[in-house]
Amino acid sequence: MTMRGALLAAALWAGAASAQTDPGEAARAAAQMLEQAAIGLSEADSARDRVRALTTTVRAYEAGLAAMRDGLRKAATREAQLTAELRAREGEVSQLLGILQTIETSSPPILMLHPSGPLGAARSGMMLAEVTPGLNAQVQSLARDLEEVRTLRQLQQSAAEKLEEGLSGVQTARTELSKAIADRTDLPRRFTEDPVRTAILISSTETLDGFASGLSETADGEIAATNADVSAQRGQIELPVQGVLLHRAGEADAAGITRQGLILATRPRALVASPTAATIRYRGPLLDLGNVVILEPQPDLLFVLSGLQEVFGDPGQVIPAGSPVGLMGGAAREIGAILSTSGDGTGTGQSETLYIEVREGGSPVDPETWFRTDKDG
Repeated sequence: MTMRGALLAAALWAGAASAQTDPGEAARAAAQMLEQAAIGLSEADSARDRVRALTTTVRAYEAGLAAMRDGLRKAATREAQLTAELRAREGEVSQLLGILQTIETSSPPILMLHPSGPLGAARSGMMLAEVTPGLNAQVQSLARDLEEVRTLRQLQQSAAEKLEEGLSGVQTARTELSKAIADRTDLPRRFTEDPVRTAILISSTETLDGFASGLSETADGEIAATNADVSAQRGQIELPVQGVLLHRAGEADAAGITRQGLILATRPRALVASPTAATIRYRGPLLDLGNVVILEPQPDLLFVLSGLQEVFGDPGQVIPAGSPVGLMGGAAREIGAILSTSGDGTGTGQSETLYIEVREGGSPVDPETWFRTDKDG
């Protein structure tokens, strides 16, 4: 095979092993996560605790989809980088091919001629022998880059089908989870809500302070005592949803407004779960806070979660840690939008916000005295 033929063959047929990159591996790992989530969904019907099984499945889908988005973003970024580098080297490659073609089409007697005679020809031959390894190295580098671009493009094309399956699967899992929670009858109860009293309390209060202080009025009868105690988890409780911390308590937002709680940015339709075992003290629309869930992990301690689109459970129920309490709002991004913006890396996919306020002894306290906020979701 000629030198030029070797260059073209190497560029077109370099082995796939040389094209393995972190972005590609990340996307393939995400695909496996989505496959495992699909298996979890198929097995949820036979699970003894269907709510817990479906909760795990939804979480698995959310993690797999997030990993797939990140893998595609990295793959698109890497492809753009390689494409730009290859375009910048077009002139260099064309010149190299021209030189090689000239050398290959010249007859041996002509190649042996040199203005300085036989000694000059010998020296030229030695220089060419020294240059050839460098040319081979360039050929191999070019071949690897071209193959990597081809692999990344194929990966992004095949990701569309996996994304479609994952988005459909998580939607099904969320629907099944809502049904399973509605059918759940095995949870202990500390009280039964009186909807009339709750409506009166809502209409007679204008602040969260006033509503929270009157929560005991919403019960139809006595509220059973509890010795629940989560004080050992102070400062180490996981956040109730995967998200990014936008504002801490007391920090002003873009409009200059400060709040007593913290604000998390989440993805649309993200699952919100109770961070500890807790009693549901209230769930539903409240004031200008949207849908709210108020949890009581222990006496005189309330976790207020607001900004949800859907809320689960009934007031008075005692739910275990990790139980779903709602879903964030927003519309899940379509496949085309995910693929077209997979390379931006701006985090704009986290378009929803969850407000978390902690009230201890009737007064708001910094949520970070209870929650861990050192990790992004």
